[in-house]
Amino acid sequence: MTVRPPQSLSPSFTKDGALNLLEYELMSERADALGRHGLKVEKAIAALSVLSDPQTTTARREQLLDDAADVVWAFFIQREICGLRSNRDAVQRYGIPKEVMARLGIVRRKP
Repeated sequence: MTVRPPQSLSPSFTKDGALNLLEYELMSERADALGRHGLKVEKAIAALSVLSDPQTTTARREQLLDDAADVVWAFFIQREICGLRSNRDAVQRYGIPKEVMARLGIVRRKP
């Protein structure tokens, strides 16, 4: 017995076999957005380097961790939009600290 995937899961190609131009543009935009989010993650993780400085205040430390968590959360959402479900490789590649991972998805109240 042959099983065929649903039409909604198959790639969208035109009858000619050429890639649909709109789909191509959408994939291009998704990839570009993923790259921009990746750069933001790199900057946020680099900003965390001051956490080891003893002169960093607790408030500043919390703000840096919260900002990094927000950026990483947006990056993970963009990865899912692009079809990348596992984030383990991204955590290793960018060196995302466990302190940041523990804060993902938390909505903070504004004072």
